[in-house]
Formats: sequence, structure tokens, C-alpha cells
Amino acid sequence: MTEARSGVDPVEKARSDVAAFAHQAEGLRTEIGKVIVGHDEIVEGVLIALFVGGHVLLEGVPGLGKTLLVKTLARCVGLEFSRIQFTPDLMPADILGTRLVVEDDGRRRRFEFQKGPVFAHVLLADEINRATPKTQSALLEAMQERSVTAGGETHILEEPFLVLATQNPLEMEGTYPLPEAQLDRFLLKLLVKPQDRDDLLTILRRTTGESLPDPEPVLTRDELLSHARLVRRVATAPHVEDFVVRLVLATQPGHALAPEPVRKYVRYGSSPRGAQALLLAAKVVALLDRRYHVAFEDVEKVARAALRHRLLLGFEADTDGVTADTLLEAVLEAVPRAVE
Repeated sequence: MTEARSGVDPVEKARSDVAAFAHQAEGLRTEIGKVIVGHDEIVEGVLIALFVGGHVLLEGVPGLGKTLLVKTLARCVGLEFSRIQFTPDLMPADILGTRLVVEDDGRRRRFEFQKGPVFAHVLLADEINRATPKTQSALLEAMQERSVTAGGETHILEEPFLVLATQNPLEMEGTYPLPEAQLDRFLLKLLVKPQDRDDLLTILRRTTGESLPDPEPVLTRDELLSHARLVRRVATAPHVEDFVVRLVLATQPGHALAPEPVRKYVRYGSSPRGAQALLLAAKVVALLDRRYHVAFEDVEKVARAALRHRLLLGFEADTDGVTADTLLEAVLEAVPRAVE
């Protein structure tokens, strides 16, 4: 039975759903804010990924609260949390799990799959670029297919499944940069920067006193999955969808829409996953602003986080000190919101 036939006004139902989403998202921000000081953009980016069901790459030097943010998020949503510290000697089985020989009460032996730490709702992959490519690739199927294959059997990961990976941009010796195919699996790449003076003072006072902040659960798993379905239903006008497409095409150096800096410094631009990430993230931004439709401003707000890790820069960019964010600024300036 449709909502109209059941006597429920679809417009009022949408307004109610949006209001509930915004209210609980604000409550989630508040609880996370009890522990995490500053980093407002980072918190919003992680919440966007949470509601979309995407993965996040957090880049920043140690000690800025990346691990604490992920643990706090899992607690506030009542989700199962798991952490993997990536090191060069870590093996795929250490992440995914392995088949072991077990003996039952009748002393009969059989193989049984022992699940690894990847079987969680929120997985923190700490310093992911310190593991070898073989181990990094073990996460690929889990991130994309939401499943793990071992011994010819496929094990489905329970929804929601969110990977938040961290990497240190300064200490590159002994690391293995993530390949483009794996970077493309991350919905967003967020740059974690040091706190300012006031935020650092607040951190000092909160963490050196008699008691530590204690965040409370705000969302249940079922509520989170319901909100994720709501995100998919947010309306997007054709001209906004076209804007998303043109932004992505403008990151490709061989396309007519690409501005001069992109043609000079970019080897490969964004894949179609970049367009998907842009639009899905923009839908969450619209809901956070209590709207049931996507605006141009929503797309522009998430463009850097959704696309910065999807640009493969050439050698000239490194020598001239040009970053992906600089090039995305040029793209946003060059691509008009609407075309006649």
C-alpha cells in the first residue's frame, strides 16, 4: 500500500524524516564534541561517510585525535568497533581471518573459519600505508563487496560496514603508498590539521582533570540504516546532476572542460566513483541543512574531500608545489553551475 493510499501525506512524511535525521545528526555531533575538540570539518566528513555507508581516508600527523574520533563515533552509534595497526609484517589472514582445524565433542575434526578484525561495523585501519601491498589488497574485497572469501566460501559483512583508514603524510620511509584502485574505494579523503590555540587549551583542560568526557549513544543500528535509505531518496534536479558530471569531467586533462592547470599537472582525473561520491555526500549535506533536495552549494562543499584522492598528479605538480586541492579550486572556478 502506498503512502498516499494509507492516508499519509508524502510531503509531510519527507519533512518528518528530514527533521528526525537532522536532529539525531546534531545530537551525534554534540556527543562527539564532548571528546573531540575542533576538527568540525573532519567530524562532518566522517558523519557524511557514516550515513552514506562509505569509507574515509584520514591523513594527518600522529597525535591529532584520529583514532579517538573513530572510537568515539562507534560508541555514539552503538556499533561494534575494531582496530588494526598496520605494520610491514601484517598478513592478509591477520585482517580477514583464517580456517582452523577444530575438534568437536565426538573428537571429529573439521575446518572452521575464525573471523578476523574486519568483521566489525566500524574498522579503524591505522597507518594503512605501512603494510605491504599484499596486505593492503586484502581490504579491497571487504571495502567494495562487503564480503570476505576464504577457503572457497564467501562471508558477508554485516551492515553498516565503515572503514576509516589513517596515514601519516610526513613519515614516508618504509611505507607503501596506496594504489589508485584502492584510493578510489574511499568515499572521502579528509586532511586532519593541528588544532588552534583555543582548541588545544580546551583539550588540555578536558584531559588532565579528574574525570574524562563520557559520550552517550545517540543512534541505534536500525536508525542508522534507516537514515542511510533516506539519503538515497533525497531529490536531485537534472541541472545539479549535470553540474556533478561536468565537475568530474573537468578533472580529466584530455577533456574540453578541463582548465589549464589540470591539463598541465594532472595525469589522470576522477573516475565515475568520484561523481557518485560527490552526489551522495551532497545529499547528506542537504539533509544536515534540513532540506530534501541537493543544491549547487552542497556539491561544492564536498568537492575537495570527494575528489582530492582521485587525481593522479604528474611530476611537474610536485616540483611546482601544486596540490590536488589547488587544482580542484581551479576546477570549481572554471565550471559554471548551470549551462544554457
